[in-house]
Amino acid sequence: MSVKLQKANREDMHELWEMQVDAFKDLLDKYQDYDMSPAAESYERILQKYDFTGTIYYFIVADGIKVGGIRVIDKMDGSRKRISPIWIMHEFRNKGYAQQAIQEVEKLYGDDNWSLDTILQEKGNIHIYEKLGYKRTGKIERISYLMDIVYFEKN
Repeated sequence: MSVKLQKANREDMHELWEMQVDAFKDLLDKYQDYDMSPAAESYERILQKYDFTGTIYYFIVADGIKVGGIRVIDKMDGSRKRISPIWIMHEFRNKGYAQQAIQEVEKLYGDDNWSLDTILQEKGNIHIYEKLGYKRTGKIERISYLMDIVYFEKN
């Protein structure tokens, strides 16, 4: 089953925000990272991000069902493009949708000059990114005794 990306407009942002909060709730509960977790982000903050230059949100759609979301930042100024965040709803995980969504984004924006980050302790996320050719930059940021953020780039 292949995924499609459906560009979100401002009117879609409340739905995307609700999906994001739900999808990241388990990680928020696990790591208690109330300052940076997408599950703790306010709706107003999502709208601010939507308005950032170069930011585009997409629904990740499989068989006509919205299974997740992804935010792409491409300032089109030669700086690295960024994926932050990407999520798949709980009931649709482990079906390859996140991987396919990243591949679709790379088809749209080019497959080089990307950056992203994830929680070091989430081995499944790291596996997907490395499988897609993302390399660790060597930067790891300690957030708390529970979690670290690891940074990736793809050239």
